[in-house]
Amino acid sequence: MSDALAEWRRAGQSFGWRGHAVFYRDQGHGDRALLLIHGFPTASFDWAKLWPDLVREFPRVIAPDLLGYGFSAKPADHDYTIAGQADLLEELLARLGVRHVHLLAHDYGDTVAQELLARYAQRRGGAPAIESCVLLNGGLFPEVHRARLVQKLLLTPFGPVIGRLMSRRGFGPGFSAIFGAKTRPAEEELDDFWALVENQQGRRVMHRLIRYIPERRLHRERWVGALQRTRVPLRFVNGPDDPVSGAHMVARYRQLIPRADVVELPGIGHYPQVEDPAGVLRALREFHARLQR
Repeated sequence: MSDALAEWRRAGQSFGWRGHAVFYRDQGHGDRALLLIHGFPTASFDWAKLWPDLVREFPRVIAPDLLGYGFSAKPADHDYTIAGQADLLEELLARLGVRHVHLLAHDYGDTVAQELLARYAQRRGGAPAIESCVLLNGGLFPEVHRARLVQKLLLTPFGPVIGRLMSRRGFGPGFSAIFGAKTRPAEEELDDFWALVENQQGRRVMHRLIRYIPERRLHRERWVGALQRTRVPLRFVNGPDDPVSGAHMVARYRQLIPRADVVELPGIGHYPQVEDPAGVLRALREFHARLQR
């Protein structure tokens, strides 16, 4: 674990959710916040390169590790669902007194954000008002999402075994392949990504976490519809060199989303916030500046 990851952990805290400890970072004050929702298979540390700038520009920034990820609990017998993760986030925001929220999401987190948008459209309960949503690379439309081989294997009956057999040596090349050719992570970064997966025996729940892929197909109408019908301002920031959800996802987004607002970051792959934090920050600043006019 690098010094940066160790410091990220020390700066965080946890709250209890349905009997499980959930890690999160929270900096700033007030009832308005930017909520950062990470992707599979990593954690809130994905936002570390953006964090110093974000906390200067927003009154409050909150970044949790979703259940089953990073420094949060990883119960082996839990039924991990997108709806459950959305419940977790709503409870966290309620406990922290957040009444207005901007979303910045990536990958798996995009799907959680879609569920939050669907709920907001229904004005369900006392959830905070969603004021904007910026999505990074993710499987917004399941029909064009290109799952990696290891993800497909985790979904088979052999998934529990595949997860347990995962290793740092095998993880590095496969994970690096979804980055841009010139922006692949250094070995120390890969060590940190793996540490987040491995923490609390995370390999044993990988086959459960990956069930979000068939969930996307099952709930496609709800989650794609949330993007198509929402009145919340949206922006899609994409690394087009991503083999999982890159340029082909942008093309589908433009087909299906009215008045599509898209920013492409040339040469960038699946993790824009890690590969090109300056580009993501620029796209975020421009978007929020426009909202304030």
